[in-house]
Amino acid sequence: MSRWKSGKIILIISMLCSGIFIISLSTCYAQAPAKTDDRLMKIYRAAAPKINDLIDTKLDVRFDYKKRYLYGKEWVTLRPHFYPTDTLRLDAKGMDLNTISIVKNGKNIPLKFRYDDSLTVAIQLDKVYHNNETYTIYINYTSKPNQLKVKEGAAINDTKGLYFINPDSTEKGKPVQIWTQGETEYNSAWFPTIDKPDQKTTDEISMTVPAKYVTLSNGRLASQRNNGNGTRTDTWKMDLPHSPYLIMMAVGNFKIYHDKWRNKEVNYYLEPRYASYAKEIFGMTPEMIEFFTKTLGVDYPWNKYSQIVVRDFVSGSMENTTATLHGEHVQQTHRELIDAYYDFARQSIAHELFHQWFGDYVTCESWSNLTVNESFADLSETLWAEYKYGKDAGDAHNYAAMQKYLNTPDANTKYLVRFYYDDKEDVSDAVSYEKGGRILNMLRNYLGDAAFFKGLNIYLKNNAYKTGEAQQVRLAEEEASGLDLNWFFNEWFYGAGHPVLNISYKWDGDAKKEIVYIQQDQPGQIFKLPMAIDIYAGGKKERHKVWINDKADTLTFAEASKPDLVNVDGDKMLLAEKTDNKTLDEFVFQYFNAPLYLDRFEAITAAASQQTDKGAQKVMIAALHDKYYELRIKAIKTLNMTNDDIHKAALPILTSLAQTDENTLARAAAITALGKLKASGNMNIFKQALSSPSYAVQGAALTAINLLDPNQALSLAKGFESDNKGALTQAIFTVYVNSGDTEKWPYVLKEFNAQANVNINMVRSFAAMTGRIAKPEYAQQGISALKALGIKFKQFGLAPVINGLLTNIKTERVKLKDESSAKAVDDAIKQIDDAK
Repeated sequence: MSRWKSGKIILIISMLCSGIFIISLSTCYAQAPAKTDDRLMKIYRAAAPKINDLIDTKLDVRFDYKKRYLYGKEWVTLRPHFYPTDTLRLDAKGMDLNTISIVKNGKNIPLKFRYDDSLTVAIQLDKVYHNNETYTIYINYTSKPNQLKVKEGAAINDTKGLYFINPDSTEKGKPVQIWTQGETEYNSAWFPTIDKPDQKTTDEISMTVPAKYVTLSNGRLASQRNNGNGTRTDTWKMDLPHSPYLIMMAVGNFKIYHDKWRNKEVNYYLEPRYASYAKEIFGMTPEMIEFFTKTLGVDYPWNKYSQIVVRDFVSGSMENTTATLHGEHVQQTHRELIDAYYDFARQSIAHELFHQWFGDYVTCESWSNLTVNESFADLSETLWAEYKYGKDAGDAHNYAAMQKYLNTPDANTKYLVRFYYDDKEDVSDAVSYEKGGRILNMLRNYLGDAAFFKGLNIYLKNNAYKTGEAQQVRLAEEEASGLDLNWFFNEWFYGAGHPVLNISYKWDGDAKKEIVYIQQDQPGQIFKLPMAIDIYAGGKKERHKVWINDKADTLTFAEASKPDLVNVDGDKMLLAEKTDNKTLDEFVFQYFNAPLYLDRFEAITAAASQQTDKGAQKVMIAALHDKYYELRIKAIKTLNMTNDDIHKAALPILTSLAQTDENTLARAAAITALGKLKASGNMNIFKQALSSPSYAVQGAALTAINLLDPNQALSLAKGFESDNKGALTQAIFTVYVNSGDTEKWPYVLKEFNAQANVNINMVRSFAAMTGRIAKPEYAQQGISALKALGIKFKQFGLAPVINGLLTNIKTERVKLKDESSAKAVDDAIKQIDDAK
């Protein structure tokens, strides 16, 4: 599953040094609020005991769109796992269980059952069964996901398993859809099952749906039958076993693009208006399947691979076996894809595909071992970036993911394999994803690609269509490499935290020795760290492979002359916080001589803070031509153009980049930098950039024009109202909110309410327009929008900011003698304060 997690608001609020809040709603999974019940944290979360084993699940379902019900018939075949038993317990959340029978000689014989708290059903079988016997249970039931309640009565809003999207067609422009979401244990909200990851079942699902709609489920489409009453019954059959949470359904008006890998179907299901972009969005999938197949030495293990995009999905994406379901973030037009590069959508496509091996083919035996699903899928994002976009892209993704982990509160207190947790959803976090992926990348670097991937091959083949845990990964990697890896797994899989390294250097000229001091400053365990140290001296680089074993290590290297650079962690693979006490001159040398993305990133960071230095200036100017676009952007954004030397050297380069950089995001960054100079001589560059197909370039250009000539920007912005996304949408909003009046208000209000990404500068400018707008009814619309924002994000500390802006609005409305809006402000502040 991709990183947006169900049931939680996706929100990050961080305070920058400038005192500005940034709110991002699109690029991360939710951070769960801290739990206070320590008692729950002391419960050992074991794998679910296997009393009975699922063998096959057969479903016949139809849907009541008006009531949001599913009417189901189920035939589930099981056998005792080992010990004889005369009882069966199934998970069945919030259902009406009409009849439960055992099937004998084609007849249904009713059984006694007890439905406990509407969550699980205990069934008394007709006799004692042994593990050499199978039996089939028939259940007639009604699923009511929208009425589902937990024990304490609170609605499960985003974990109801089965979702009806716009079923009454009341939301204009939104398609009517049905889809399911099973992870972690929510498929038991729409069919009774043993809803645990250590169960595996084949399945067959017959869906009766309006004939105008398309369906998708796991496996193959075995049959379609027109019923003559405006409905059609599609039967999907999954012939290989997989875990219940990976079973899926989707129904709606989708267009299917048919692709293939070798001789297997590869299909893309999209809303009709995005169908023409299917190949652009998903077209790399066959190449990804081939790459992962060759990398792992295990052919893609299923009969087909389909991907479908749905509305209002409660997660990022979900790796249902043979049928990945994506949220609408993946659905993009050609113009959006121009600026996408290796964005979250493309990362998700790689991530979910890799799950077809790690998660579906071999599934974590318990949520405590979620790492064998998610850490590997997270690693795949780096593997694909390296392969498709180059090593710099892979390293950049790896570093960004590490920063997500390092910047997540309390992540350093959690184990990767986690047998103690409050709620199973809590395991889906920056530890299981980003930290786990980085740990695997370190292991890959330590063992080498050949041994590492051979170990993955052994793990997959040994546990095919079964379950796995981290210890099995260890044993497979040990078998492949011949090395003991207990120390690594104890540190990283069964321990918490990460190294916090303080690195310093000393040259002993008399003894001709370079001395490196490495101090581990983190609390808790001391890490054993194999690493490379590269020493650059006399025009050559010499690599030393060393082990750091203690809280403080001193390493001594004999050198003929003082090194130009000592590069600790030469492969830039360590998951660690580092304070690297190099001189600026050493960082300058590092930029021009050390080859990796992070080598250059660190050097640019050091140079950016000291741009009066000639060496730093050389780095900043050279970085404008860096081969990797993210580093060009980093240099552009950190240039100090008030420095005369920097300005003189950088201006012609920025001018060229603003017109010719092949990367649209780098070109947009250059335009933005030029715009801040407010030089009228650049107006033609900005106007020419408005003709770019890139939203990022157009947005930067319109913003730059607005800084030079707001009236001209106001006139130009109207021409982009019918087709804008992302940066261009933000630019139009900024132009209108700063210079527009009542005729622009409907557009401003619509975009403010629709924004998936909101920053506080946008909120402030919207509030300012609300304060000055001529019409009181418009002012009150703005006050209502701000009130809704303050209530929604009150728990994250935004309420005082919104209340302050509302108070400013009241002052302005009083000046305009608008008493009704002033009163609306008072009411809004009271409602925010009273909100829970």
